[in-house]
Formats: sequence, C-alpha cells, structure tokens
Amino acid sequence: MGINYFTDEQLKELKNNPYVVKCSAKNITYAEEFKDLFWIDYQNGMPPIEIFKKYGFDPYALGAKRRSNFIQRLKKQAARTDGFKDTRSTNSGRPPVKELSLEEQLERLKHKNMVLQQENDFLKRVRFINKKQIVKQSKNKQ
Repeated sequence: MGINYFTDEQLKELKNNPYVVKCSAKNITYAEEFKDLFWIDYQNGMPPIEIFKKYGFDPYALGAKRRSNFIQRLKKQAARTDGFKDTRSTNSGRPPVKELSLEEQLERLKHKNMVLQQENDFLKRVRFINKKQIVKQSKNKQ
C-alpha cells in the first residue's frame, strides 16, 4: 500500500487552513499552535477525528495512518523539553565535539579498555572452540 497523496482540491483546502505551515502532495507541516490545541483537546478525552474536524481538517482525507502517526509524534514531542517546537533546523547534522576534562577522558579510556578486553576474551574462546573442533575431527578421521 502506497502513500495517500492529496488531490489538488485537498491541497488547496489545506493551504487555506491557518493551522498548516506548509503542505505538499505527500505531507503536511502543522503549526505549533495547532499542536498545542490538539494536545489539550486530546488530553481532555476528545477523539482525534473530532479534533481534526474542529480545526478545519478533513480527517478522512488525511487518512488513518497519517492521523495515527501524527498522534504518536505529538506524544513524543510533548515529552521533550522543547515541546512542539520544530527543532529540525537547529538540531541537524552531527553534534559538536566538546573538549573533555581529564576525568571524562579517563572514564572513556577505561570503558574502551574494558570493551576491548571483553572482545579479546570472546575471540580467545572462539579460537579455543575451533581448535577443539579441529582436534575432534582429526581423531574421527583416524
């Protein structure tokens, strides 16, 4: 099953909605204000379809999956410290590397050492088991 594309008529209706920041045939970016209002109504027990209707959206044009994904995303955003703010522009890319204190460097090196020791022990066990199998096979051939 593919993506539920919007028709030109649905796109025109979405673009006229004050709670839509932007939209295309495939997706919608909702305004922060709508997310706040939606979340308040959702917390008060109002069904999602009714909330979408209340703010001028056609819930059936959106589709069940898009509505469900919106609610899941909204729950995650509500738990964030930034809230419903769009953080894609500020949090994009690799996080900056910070200078570590000597204690932090030491902790990282200790952890790396421990991981390498575990890996070394594992490889020793594998090698031991392989040698055991080779000896067992050579005895069976004789």
